[in-house]
Formats: sequence, C-alpha cells, structure tokens
Amino acid sequence: MTPKSLQLKVLDLVPFGQTGTKHYFFALRLENPNWEEWQPGQFVMLRPASFGLEIPWGRPLGICHLTHQHLICFFQVLGRGTERLAQLKTGDYVQVVGPLGQGFVMEEATPTLLLAGGMGIVPFVGYVNRHSQPWNLSMLFGHRAPIDCYPVDSINERITLDSLQETVPGDLDNLIFSLQERIHDCAEQHGLVLACGPLPFLKTVQRFALQFQARTQLSLENRMACGVGACLGCVTKTTPNWQDQKLANNYVQVCTHGPVFWAEQIIL
Repeated sequence: MTPKSLQLKVLDLVPFGQTGTKHYFFALRLENPNWEEWQPGQFVMLRPASFGLEIPWGRPLGICHLTHQHLICFFQVLGRGTERLAQLKTGDYVQVVGPLGQGFVMEEATPTLLLAGGMGIVPFVGYVNRHSQPWNLSMLFGHRAPIDCYPVDSINERITLDSLQETVPGDLDNLIFSLQERIHDCAEQHGLVLACGPLPFLKTVQRFALQFQARTQLSLENRMACGVGACLGCVTKTTPNWQDQKLANNYVQVCTHGPVFWAEQIIL
C-alpha cells in the first residue's frame, strides 16, 4: 500500500502508569485514517503543528493498533519531540504519514513466540488482536518501568503474557536465561519467533535464534529522520543471506526495507 499523508484529529491522549509525579508513557488515539490495509510492525511518521520550524522532522511511532474507530500510537517521552506530543489536546490535528515499512509475518497455524523489550511491546498489541488463532501465541516481556506503564491489558485479554521486570542486576541474567529457554523450545516446535526492543535485547535474541536455528524476525528501533528512505540516516548492514544479492553485504534503509528483518539477514 502506498503511504498517505493525512491530517488526523486527536481523539484523546491517555497517560499510562506514573513515575514519581509525572507521566512519561502515553497512548495517543487518532481518528481512523481509512487505510486499505496495514501490518502489525509498521509505523507512522507523526508531526503536530507545534513542532514548527524548531523540529523539522516528524517522529516515527510504531502502530500500536488500528480499528474501525481509531488509530492508536503509544510512546514514551524521551526528548523534545515526544515532549511536544505529550502536550497534544483533544481536537488538535496531527500530520500522519503511513503506513510505513515492512511488518511482521503472521502464520496463524504456527506456534509463535512474541518477545518484547520495553517499548518493543507496542506492535504486538495489534498483532495479538489481529491474530485469528491466539492460542498459538505466547509472549515474554522484559521491562524496567512498572508494568502499568505499558499497554499490556489488551494483550492479556487474548493470550498469556509472562513478564520480567529488571530492577536489580540479577534480573537481567534471568531474562537472558528465559529468552534462551523460550527460543530453544520454539525452535523445537518448528515455530516462529518475533522480537522487538532495544538493540542489546535484539542482539541477544538474534544470538539464540541463530544458535538454535529458530525462524526469527527482528524489529529494529533505529533512529529515523525522513521515514521514507531518502536521508539514509537509519541504515543497517545485510549478510550474504539477504534476499536480493545486489544488496547482500551492503547497507539498507531500516525505514523502507524494515523495520522488521529476518534475523539471519542483518548484522546488529
């Protein structure tokens, strides 16, 4: 589907969780863009008028979920752009370009393990809700902030979500062990592994996926500017296994060739 640029109205902005006295996690609900189709794992470039000339580029946000009523994006406040997004009010308009990139494969009859690290949980909300056989899905979620900061409820309604919060150094070892065990078990079932999260998390998943020969897709969280492959600011290097030999052992744009890649086809 060709991406569209639309002005969408803000329906509401809902804070999630609370750290100290200030919210840092938000679900942004926009009116339905009426796309013909989309895939969980794709993203949008979002730019409110408040960015002005001070912030020239939009911000890439993963598509959390899309229904007949609304488009939901979920974000964490980390810098100037997301601080401005957190100030949006009902009735404001936002420029939205999307859907962008390549999403996750969906094989309803295949046992599928979902692995999320922190904000990597976002695309799996839509994935779980669109999956026609949720009994074939399982999920492991590693996170640092309290679990109520994340959109876990809409996932828990359909599948069992196992979570591990990292609060002390030993918790990271437990997460790595759990990733190893779950990926191994999924490979034994000839299943599918889908992962999204920060780079160290994805490197660990990729290492176990290659070790156990588990069919695995990784969604990268590279920094992006244009979102449409023009600026070459979000590239990643491919391996000899890349599907197009002309681009094997070369660099490709994450925003157009990804953000979802097969684990054996990229170097992290």
